Amino acid sequence: MKQFVIIGLSRFGRRLLEEFLATDAEMIIIDKDRDVIELYKDKVASAYIADVLNEEIIRKLVPPNIDAAVVDLGDRIEASILVTNYLKKLGVKEIIARAESSEHGEILDLVGATKVVFPNQEAAKRIAPFLISSQIFSYLPISRELVIAEVKVPEKFYGRSLVEVDMRRQYNLNVIAYRKVDGEEYFFYAPEYRLQGDDVILVGGREEDIDAFTEEKLPISSRGISGLFRRFFSRKL
Repeated sequence: MKQFVIIGLSRFGRRLLEEFLATDAEMIIIDKDRDVIELYKDKVASAYIADVLNEEIIRKLVPPNIDAAVVDLGDRIEASILVTNYLKKLGVKEIIARAESSEHGEILDLVGATKVVFPNQEAAKRIAPFLISSQIFSYLPISRELVIAEVKVPEKFYGRSLVEVDMRRQYNLNVIAYRKVDGEEYFFYAPEYRLQGDDVILVGGREEDIDAFTEEKLPISSRGISGLFRRFFSRKL
C-alpha cells in the first residue's frame, strides 16, 4: 500500500485528498486549521494540527520513506519553500509542491521539489483551447511536445477511412480511439471504418499539428506544462 502526506489543505490539497480517498492509499494530513483537520480526520490514517514551520515537527510527523509528499500552503509562499526544503533534507524522494507564480515555482524547484504544480495556469491551458475552437472537445497538454485532444472530425474527411486520411503521415497525429458526439464510451477503429460526421477522435501529437488538422490556431501553447502530477493523479483538477 502506498503512503502519502499532504501538508496544507488549501484548495488544491483538498481536491487531491478527495481523489486519494477513493483509492486504498494510506493518507497523512497536516494543517494548522483545526476545522479542516476535523473534517477529514476520520477518513485518513493520521491527521495532525501542527505548525509546519517547525522543522522538528516535520521530522516527527513525516516518515522519510513515504512514497510522496504534497505541499499546498496556499499563499504562504515562504512557508511552502521552507517545508519543501525540510522534506528534501528528510530524504523524501517525491515532493510535489503547489506554486503561486513562476518565480515561486523556480524557488521550490531549487530547494527540493521534484514536481511543481501550477493549478490555475494548467486549468487555463486545458480550458481555453476548447472554448476557442469549435473542433476541440477537450485538451490535455502532457509535456512540452505532446498534447492529447478530443477533436471533431472535419467535414472534408467524412466517409473516408483512416488509411485514406493517413493522419500519421499527413498531420503527424496518432489516432488513439473514437466516440460519438453524444456518447461517452470510446471504441478502437477497424481498418475498414469510415469517419462520420458525429465522430470525435482522440488524438495525440504536437500542438501545431492539431492546429493544422483542425485548421484553427489554438490560443495557448502547451510549452512549459509541468505534467500535472501525472504519476499519481490523472484526473482533471
